This record gives sequence, structure tokens and C-alpha cells, in this order.
Amino acid sequence: MRYALPFLLFAMPALADAPIVEGATARQVPSGWTFSVTVSHPDSGWEHYADGWSVFSPDGTELGHRKLLHPHETEQPFTRSLSGVAVPEGVMDVTLRAHDSVHGWGAPFTLPLR
Repeated sequence: MRYALPFLLFAMPALADAPIVEGATARQVPSGWTFSVTVSHPDSGWEHYADGWSVFSPDGTELGHRKLLHPHETEQPFTRSLSGVAVPEGVMDVTLRAHDSVHGWGAPFTLPLR
């Protein structure tokens, strides 16, 4: 354990810069589901910014991806939507994860579809 502590401390700054899904809503429409996802991330320009978020089924299948085309340095947190997501019948919860250009995927956020 004493050897793991320095590595954990070293990893903490990287985790601090990962994108976070702050909240989300979902509504079913005739063409599928529409998700509105609020993301926060300390975007610092084109070299490091939240570049997308995805919707995953409980088995890990990606159901939809919203690509973010530019940094949001002055708009934090920000909300973007994705429509027409096909969610398989019987799925009661989805997982949302934001992605950034340096650290990859942030922590999962579970959204009930009830």
C-alpha cells in the first residue's frame, strides 16, 4: 500500500481534468430518443477540450455519440442535445460519458429512462 500512494497522488491531477456529465434529460419521440446532456470541463483551447459525449446501453454498447466541434472555454457548464438515438426495447437505464481530447472518458453518469 505504501508504494501505491505516490502513484495515486500522481494520477489525481489527471482525473481532475476529466470531463464531467453534470446532468441529463431524455425524452422519447417518434424518431427515437432525444438526450440533452450538461457537461463541465476546464477547456483550455484546442489542445485540451471536451470533444464529445456518448450514450451507452447497460451492456456497454454505444447507442449514440455527440461530437463537440470546438472548445467551450467561456461557456461552462454547457448543454448539447442528440436526437434520433435508438434505445433497445426493455432498456430502463443508460450510461452517459463525456470525452476530452487529452484524458479520454470521464466518469459514468446513469440516467433512468422511466
